[in-house]
Amino acid sequence: MSEEEKHEKGSELTEQEKQELQKTEKGAIIELLVSLETYLSAGVHIGTHTCSKYMERFVYRVRPEGLYVLDIRKIDERLRIAAKFLARFQPESVLVVASRPYAYVPVQKFAEVTRSKAIVGRFVPGTLSNPYLPSHIEPEVLLVSDPRTDTQAITEASDVGIPVVAFADTDAKIDYVDLVIPANNKGRKSLALLYWILARQVLRERKELPPDGDLPVSVNEFEARLTT
Repeated sequence: MSEEEKHEKGSELTEQEKQELQKTEKGAIIELLVSLETYLSAGVHIGTHTCSKYMERFVYRVRPEGLYVLDIRKIDERLRIAAKFLARFQPESVLVVASRPYAYVPVQKFAEVTRSKAIVGRFVPGTLSNPYLPSHIEPEVLLVSDPRTDTQAITEASDVGIPVVAFADTDAKIDYVDLVIPANNKGRKSLALLYWILARQVLRERKELPPDGDLPVSVNEFEARLTT
């Protein structure tokens, strides 16, 4: 199944479910960072056909064919928490990494907008843990796109005592991750929207944007392009 087919199938929610996802458990209306339809159309809630024990707390339901669907309310909540946390650090002390190709553009754009550092592609062993390495850097916090593929960066961050924030799908192993943002971290549109929202919210938390301010760049500019 292609990403687009998976996205279309996974986005199917009843009107009752859509209404439920815009309210707290006590029935109060939630003001999401973007509209529910924007989240759904990007497929941020689409999980995988497996779910780790830790990620169960973020699951909204399981579709008949076994696809886990993440709770958009919890995605939104964790994006807010992560932004508040990342905003505490000096911009240049935040390192964002991605080894998945679809995350390259979102990560680079996030780093550009928030003035943080980015490493995409292969993460050279020793980048964080070997001070004798020419490319050695000393960030104060690490943001990763996928705990399953960014393991080298996570391990080194743990070794040197750097906190780790990670986007994690339902199948994620979250060893050494300090703050999880549950989300579809494999799709192009999902990754673009997630990093766009997080960048905007970080700037809001830094007071570089007003509480309802938007980024000067669109979500489309955060999206990886398909290659033929």
